[in-house]
Parts: sequence; structure tokens; C-alpha cells
Amino acid sequence: MAYFPNIETIAYEGPTSKNPLAFKFYNPEEKVGDKTMEEHLRFSVAYWHTFVGDGSDQFGVGTMIRPWKQYSEMDSAKARVEAAFELFEKLNVPFFCFHDVDIAPEGDTLKETYQNLDTIVDMIEEYMKTSKTKLLWNTANLFTHPRFVHGAATSCNADVFAYAAAKVKKGLEIAKRLGAENYVFWGGREGYETLLNTDMKLELDNLARFLHMAVDYAKEIGFDGQFLIEPKPKEPTKHQYDFDVATALAFLQTYGLQDHFKFNIEANHATLAGHTFEHELRVARIHGMLGSVDANQGDTLLGWDTDEFPTDLYSTTLAMYEILQNGGLGKGGLNFDAKVRRGSFEPEDLFYAHIAGMDSFAIGLKVAHRLIEDRVFDAFIEERYKSYTEGIGREIVEGAADFHKLEEYALQLGDIRNQSGRQERLKTLLNQYLLDVCAAR
Repeated sequence: MAYFPNIETIAYEGPTSKNPLAFKFYNPEEKVGDKTMEEHLRFSVAYWHTFVGDGSDQFGVGTMIRPWKQYSEMDSAKARVEAAFELFEKLNVPFFCFHDVDIAPEGDTLKETYQNLDTIVDMIEEYMKTSKTKLLWNTANLFTHPRFVHGAATSCNADVFAYAAAKVKKGLEIAKRLGAENYVFWGGREGYETLLNTDMKLELDNLARFLHMAVDYAKEIGFDGQFLIEPKPKEPTKHQYDFDVATALAFLQTYGLQDHFKFNIEANHATLAGHTFEHELRVARIHGMLGSVDANQGDTLLGWDTDEFPTDLYSTTLAMYEILQNGGLGKGGLNFDAKVRRGSFEPEDLFYAHIAGMDSFAIGLKVAHRLIEDRVFDAFIEERYKSYTEGIGREIVEGAADFHKLEEYALQLGDIRNQSGRQERLKTLLNQYLLDVCAAR
């Protein structure tokens, strides 16, 4: 059965194309520097929003027209696999991601849940044998079911901790079997609503114990994928323990986990934390912890996680600037953790949305590459911090100065003159590069 019978394989037709079902800027075979766009961008489809989301919100029921929804739970799960690989092929994406409950329904018991997962994983494995699309990462959903009302690894109930561990154990086995390049930990309910009933120290200690167990089990079964932490400041808890990159990095360093994990950074989570997307990428990059990206965007007028498809070219450009400066994403990728709007309910809208996101990051890639090639920002920054390459500044950097020497130097200073940061000029340059790439034919 064809689930998208009106959609042909999406091809690159260039920026002058009027075909809404064609790429205007994403050409997977085009070289940007020494890699193709496909190699740079490593796009991934998020199983949950694309094949499970129904468009419901707190004010209304689902609106999405999805042909696989007509079946019972397990039959629907099988149909989703068929639909997924049809979409992967027609978009020509190299990767996909999923939570365990996205691919198979939970059973009445954990044993039954395992059986459901095994049935669907068998099916996915067969499809992967003839598909170019690989598993970027998988994870366990430790937040939806009522058992996780108080968290999973940070739950006050040891039975829940054990149940969560069993789900992650199974997830790691699936990751190894399907050749996942990463495994993600998102602490959906690993946080608190109020400190009045919370033993924060015990919860943090238990979270660290849980992650150490995961590291040990991955070694035991020979899973060599990269472990990723996905920071988020709030939602569904008031405060989550992986608030942002800096907070999560401090946690990893405190508990001796920093050598085993990197970060999966989501754009909308960054803005919820009061940061820009590029800030979170920069913090991870300069600490050698940038692993993968959940590519989406939020709505500046709404204060929650809207998970929109990325179309902001400033954001995609500055994100790709950080990724290129990082030397790429290694085993990571750009996963579209994004959902079509509630009013975009037809199956074709899934293609329009992914095309928009892929084209937006293709533009960002090309602009960022040119900015780096021309050393637009690097040259300015080097000049701005030039005082640290000579004289007293160099002594500071090399550790040859102390307060005595600095005081002696400062007492001899006359008027101190600063130079302009030229922020407006730099933004004008960014605009110029963006316009040049977008106007290219």
C-alpha cells in the first residue's frame, strides 16, 4: 500500500523552481567545501511527530489525516513502519529517530511491551536491509505513562527506577541491533515541581547512578554509539535537572560522566532556557561536547515548546556556523524534532514541512561556509582581542602575570581606550552573505 500516493521522490530543482514538492536549495550531491550537503547535514526524520502526532492540543482533539490510524494498535504500528520508509525514500533522508513507544504500543506488562517491540523491530530491520536510511538514535520514553508522574531515574519510587532501567536496557539492545549511531537521554520528568517535597541530592545522585549503569551495560553488550544528553529547562516539570548545556555539563563533570556523553541540542529548548540556539551550540562546542542537534524552532510570542519546522535563516546560518567550526557533527545529525501545525493536517503537509526545513539548513550551510572561508567574524574577533597576543595581555594568557605585576602595570597607565564592537556592522555583513546566497542562480 502507498501511504503518500500523490508524492513522487523529492528532487532538487534549484531556486527558480515553482514546484512546491521540490528542493530549491538542498542538493544532497552538491559539494560545500570537502563534503556533500548530505554528508554535512545528516538529516533525520523524527518518528514521533511525523507518524504518531495527531495534532491534538490542550484545547482540542487531533486533526491529522493519517491513513495508518485506521488500524488497531499493533496493525497501526506495522502500517507506520511501511509509511515511514516510504517517506524516508521519497525525501531521500539518511537517518530517522524514535522513542520506544513511537514504534510499538506498551502492553499490559513489561514482558508484553518487549514482545511488541521485538515484532516491530523485526519489521524495521527488514526494511533497513534495502533502505539507505539508518537509525541516528533511539531512546526510551520515560515520561508519558502515569508511572513516571514523579520522574524515572529521579523518581521517589525505587520500583519506577527499576522499570525505567529495564526500558533503557531494552532500548540499548535495540540500538545495537539496528546499528544506531547514538542513544539519547532526555529527562522529560527528571526534575521537580517544588522543593518542599524533593530530596534534590538523592535525585541527582540516582540520576548519575542510572547513567553509569547505562554506560556499563553498553560496554557489556558492545554498543559503541555515542551517548547524548538533551537539555531542556522546563516542560513538563517546573525545573528539569538538565536545564541547559552549562547545567548539564556541570552535572556530568560532578559525577565523572563527561567522557561518556555529548549533547543533543534542540533549538526550541535553547530559547526556553533564555538562550539563543547558537549560544547552546557554542557552549557545547568549546567544551568538546557538541554531539547532535534536534532541528526546530519556537515561536517568540509563545512561551512553550512549539516544535515548529526550522525556517529562520538567521538561526540555521548561525547554527551551521557553530557546527562547521566544530568540524561537523560526527555521529550526530540534524533531526527534525518538529511537527506540522494543527491546521496543516493533510499527509502532503509532512513533505512541505520537511522540504522547508531541509532547504533552510542548506542555505544556512552555504552561508556559514562562506563566512568561515572569508574569515568574516574570525578576523574581527582576532583584532578585537589582539591585546592578549602581546605585552601584558600575553603574560595574562600565559600565566606569567599576577596581581602584583598587574597593579604595577596599571599604575603606569594613562587613559584607557576601547574599540567599538561594531555589532551593527557585523549584522549587516551577515545580511549581505545571506542575500548573496539566496539570490544566487
